[in-house]
Amino acid sequence: MDDCGQLHRSIRMNRRRPNRRISHSKERRDAPANEGWEQRSKDEWLDKHKAQEMVEDDDRKRQQRKETVPRGVCLTMCPASELRDREAQNRLHRFEMVTGTEKDKKPKGDPLRAVKEYSRPAAGKDSTNPCDLRPSGVLLKTVCYLVDEIVASPHLHPWTEVYSFVFDRLRSVKQDMIIQRMPGLNSVTILERTVRFLIYASYRLCGEPLRLYDPCINDTHLQENLSRLLVCYATETGPHPNQEEFQALGLLYNLGSARATQHITQLPQHLRSSPAITLALSINRAFLERNPVCLLRLAQRLNFLQSCALHRHLVPCRRDLLLLYSHGYSSRNCRFPLDRLAQLLSLDTSLTAQLCQAYGLEVRQDDNVVFSKASFTEPEQGKLHCNMYHNIVAEKQRDFSIGNVIHGHS
Repeated sequence: MDDCGQLHRSIRMNRRRPNRRISHSKERRDAPANEGWEQRSKDEWLDKHKAQEMVEDDDRKRQQRKETVPRGVCLTMCPASELRDREAQNRLHRFEMVTGTEKDKKPKGDPLRAVKEYSRPAAGKDSTNPCDLRPSGVLLKTVCYLVDEIVASPHLHPWTEVYSFVFDRLRSVKQDMIIQRMPGLNSVTILERTVRFLIYASYRLCGEPLRLYDPCINDTHLQENLSRLLVCYATETGPHPNQEEFQALGLLYNLGSARATQHITQLPQHLRSSPAITLALSINRAFLERNPVCLLRLAQRLNFLQSCALHRHLVPCRRDLLLLYSHGYSSRNCRFPLDRLAQLLSLDTSLTAQLCQAYGLEVRQDDNVVFSKASFTEPEQGKLHCNMYHNIVAEKQRDFSIGNVIHGHS
């Protein structure tokens, strides 16, 4: 067959052969309608399954965390290993030494007096060893020992050293509480005693040199412990018989604070209407209204610890009163009786005269004060010592022992 015949034959065969080339778009159009639905259902099922696995994994991890919270088993105030280490390193405090060995080259540690010291978390150091952690009952016993045998002791001096020792050991107590996530009434009781101690210290050590007592550090820890205590009141099931006391102390210590005021206004009505909180609110209102006469008059009704909480506001309050009277009674011929001014300032006449002179006001020999807005001046820094004018607080202590005050028995 010639070439032309072969060509015609191949053309005829190609016409009879069906075309097998189908475009991808046609394949997609001809695909079963339910194939895409099945794929989507499978993807959705996988997504839901993964989400469920994630939820279960989170629950499992949360449960593991709960199960891994350490629980202390140390039944002494200081773990035996720490006592041995500090004894070997000669790091015992004199309050922890066996009586009679204080002057030895390496004094002996008394297991009945030694208290676990605070240590900062460090890399590579296990702070969760149950043998080094004290359970809640031992922590409460430790705090009571610190209050009764150290803070309230009439034989341990100076009190700045007492404060330094107890301050450190209370930090260690709080550290053990936090590591164990300790709930319950023991936790509240420990925090209450800690707050009372720090409030009392802010009054007793006022004016001490910074190397012995730092009011800013004390304030930081007081605010932190007070905040933790108030959270416990809000979240822990009661009863909390001392809640009224500490809500009032918090407001008196933070007088004029918008946050503290708002917190009090959000308390239940039965708490807001209690005598202690009502009085604290009245004092706070007088402070906000710049009414020092009213504030000092209301302050006479406070108990000893409440006065300790308020005392840091007394110097600026008395300063405001003298400034107010310097403008109101500013006259060359006007005389104000010194004894009357002493009553308003809640001071005796000699301290009132000293305070007036510190602000540049004239005190005449006939026991009258000459107010003058032109002569009123601010005293030099460090010249006005707050602790000189503490008598309004000191008079309220009467026969209350410090131990009873911190335990809340006053």
